[in-house]
Amino acid sequence: MTKSYACMVVLSPDLTNMDQVRNLTRPTDVPDTGLLCDLLLSDPGRDVKGWGMNDRGISYTFGADKVSEFLLKHDLDLVCRAHQVVEDGYDFLLTDNLLQYSQPPTTVGNLIMLGR
Repeated sequence: MTKSYACMVVLSPDLTNMDQVRNLTRPTDVPDTGLLCDLLLSDPGRDVKGWGMNDRGISYTFGADKVSEFLLKHDLDLVCRAHQVVEDGYDFLLTDNLLQYSQPPTTVGNLIMLGR
């Protein structure tokens, strides 16, 4: 059985245990820095090893090594990430353990647009 971690994005250098995610106050505003900011705004970087600066000027980029470290540390097999649109609805990024998925373009919110 695959043990997966599904979230809007994924990783933060401030994430040391999953209780930090469980204990996040909800609803809340997104800060400019820190754990919640990174979970929502960090991006995988193809040429990144470790942590890198994000071209968007907020949060970080992370390399395949950080995905592997995260999975090993938390005894998980797969990270599912929904943050960027991908052409076929899903794609593996950096490694076969980081799945990017997105809503099909024929959906808006939770409603399927019929007739398209």
